[in-house]
Amino acid sequence: MLKSMTGFGRAEKNVADKTFLVDIKSLNGKQFELQLKLPAFLKPFEFDIRRLLSEKLSRGSVDCLISLKDTGSAKPVTINTDLAKAYYQPLAEIANALNLDPSHILSTLVKLPEVITPSGDTLTDAEWQELQKVIELAIGNLNEHRLDEGRSLEEDLQIRISNIEQLQEEVIRLEPQRKVKIREGITRLLEENVGKENYDANRLEQELIYYIEKIDISEEQVRLKNHCAYFKSLLAEEDESKGKKLSFILQEIGREINTTGSKAYDSTIQKCVVQMKDELEKAKEQVLNVL
Repeated sequence: MLKSMTGFGRAEKNVADKTFLVDIKSLNGKQFELQLKLPAFLKPFEFDIRRLLSEKLSRGSVDCLISLKDTGSAKPVTINTDLAKAYYQPLAEIANALNLDPSHILSTLVKLPEVITPSGDTLTDAEWQELQKVIELAIGNLNEHRLDEGRSLEEDLQIRISNIEQLQEEVIRLEPQRKVKIREGITRLLEENVGKENYDANRLEQELIYYIEKIDISEEQVRLKNHCAYFKSLLAEEDESKGKKLSFILQEIGREINTTGSKAYDSTIQKCVVQMKDELEKAKEQVLNVL
């Protein structure tokens, strides 16, 4: 079972005279990175919110927007005069530069963030408990989305590794022919340039055995087969967070494929190696999105 790092979750709930609204978006990332936007009066709960998101989402680049809307009767408000003045100056300059009527600036100012805020607005303990439930509901929706994406990722990764295994079978099938070609090629080269009667056949046989042992790829094929099997077994495990492990295994698979290519000295095997590398790169791209 795989879980993607990509997902979106939303939850909304009415509690007394407030409406809690939580939107969470997650993309792939090496660690847990959070961009949290929330009203000023929720700042006392920021660390609790960050801890909750970190525990439930584990990894990824996360954007979370939390807003609370009043739905009850009007409450006393506070006007942040200093902030309004800071907003006014650039707005007035823009109006002057564009020859616009400055009489509408005030109506614009009062709509800007934090200029007008409810006096003494805060959350009771009961409201904070309800907000936590809304955040957890949004996280649950996001994780459902992650699981849906994860199923698609798992299917694609299974295909990529199976393709590598099929290409490896072709390499193993070609391996005996490769050794024969190498032996025949070296013998023919000596006969053409030195003469059949002018070299020691026994010495040639010894050198050929040494040379063929040096370029033998049987160990690489055993390790490659084991790595692919381990990758598939890890895909089937219930652990949700295994993207880093899968990435490490793909690195090992790539190492064995590269070594096979460097030792091959055979055009047909080299073609298989190129195809395996192509499948490997596609798998690496997909694993970047795995939690």
